[in-house]
Amino acid sequence: MNESSPIRRETAREVRTADPVPTAPVRRRRKFGRWMLALLILGGAGAVAHRTYDARQKPAEETAQAPGPGGHGRGGRPAEMKQAVGIAPVVAGDMPVVLQGLGTVTPLATVSIRSQISGYLTKIGFREGQMVKEGDFLAQIDPRPYEALLAQYQGQLARDQALLQNSKLDLQRYQTLNRQDSIAKQNVDTQAALVKQNEGTVAADQALVDQQKLNLTYARIVSPVEGRVGLRQVDLGNYITAGSTNIVVVTQLRPISVVFVLPEDDVARVMRRVREGAKLTVRAFDRSDQHEIATGRLDTVDNQIDTTTGTVKLRAMFENEDETLFPNQFVNARLTVETIRNAPLVPNAAILRGTPGTYVYLMDGDEKVTVRPIKTGETDGVNTVVLSGLQPGDRVVTDGTDRLREGAPVRVVGQATGPQATGPAAGAPGATLPATPAAGAPADTGSTQGGQERRGRRRPAQ
Repeated sequence: MNESSPIRRETAREVRTADPVPTAPVRRRRKFGRWMLALLILGGAGAVAHRTYDARQKPAEETAQAPGPGGHGRGGRPAEMKQAVGIAPVVAGDMPVVLQGLGTVTPLATVSIRSQISGYLTKIGFREGQMVKEGDFLAQIDPRPYEALLAQYQGQLARDQALLQNSKLDLQRYQTLNRQDSIAKQNVDTQAALVKQNEGTVAADQALVDQQKLNLTYARIVSPVEGRVGLRQVDLGNYITAGSTNIVVVTQLRPISVVFVLPEDDVARVMRRVREGAKLTVRAFDRSDQHEIATGRLDTVDNQIDTTTGTVKLRAMFENEDETLFPNQFVNARLTVETIRNAPLVPNAAILRGTPGTYVYLMDGDEKVTVRPIKTGETDGVNTVVLSGLQPGDRVVTDGTDRLREGAPVRVVGQATGPQATGPAAGAPGATLPATPAAGAPADTGSTQGGQERRGRRRPAQ
């Protein structure tokens, strides 16, 4: 076939068109390979940098983990640091048994002064807020209508007394004539009945006179008790209706009582002391239960328990000479039932509760602590009576107990003179915080009671 033929030229053109030219999939594979190569180079550079950093940090960590003076590492691990703690001794002392309840100041007498007669108020004899005594003048009702009625009834009484006297004289005459058989027996009996009738009339007149005299007494209103006068509730010149119009309220303030409640479980203990003739002290504190207002004595216990609340009411008496207790004031009452003598006392800050129950950390020598389960009794909010587990003279940990465990090494940084000198519990206002390690010192490490190790937060480098 001739190469210049049309068929040959077409075949050659198809062959040139089929020459290898990079397609789109091939170009994407080449780009992906270049990216992978770049990532491998970056990864290798990062690994080299990380190994270099670890090599520089290793000497510093070995220096920090080296045991200090007197410390011994075990198996390449750092020696356990001593936890800084504060301790206090267990001492023998007296613990008062105090029962606390909510109470209200209740006056022994609160009198609403009202008039027993009707009339116009003509005079007021008190100042608002004044202290008055029994019998002091308070108010005056217009007495003139009652004076007029008194004069009228006295006149009727005099008239009926004269009629009675005359009927008695006639009866004597009729009796004399009857003995002489000069008059019928019927006339004598009729006259005797007339005398009885006049006597009744005179008695009724006398009662009316006495009533008006009493009304005149009621017109002058006086205080029935000693106490403080409140705000005036009616003005001068108003018409007073008998038994319905309040003039003023008089409240007795000295002495005054506080009615408070206690749970029914405490009634037996209180009644036992009352039957023994003990004079139980009651202290009244303000609403915040922080400041003592007054001190009094228990007066009586109610005769029944409130079934809805399971409480019983008690009344305490207070002299209230300085009038610090005000009627209807809300107070917290604390009743001292008895005092436990020479009991082991431990600060409340040392008492913990957990899996062993109630326990404390007891100093075992001078550098170690041990867990000591205890049984507790009465408490006053600062100290608690220990029934078993501790003896006077034992030393317990009061600060820094959060990182302790059985047998943990400790170092004492503070010691109280006794439970009486122990400060408020941790977290309370005025509580003393645990001592802070000095700058540059390693942080303390410790363990929880379950044995899980907790490492202290490391200080940043200065």
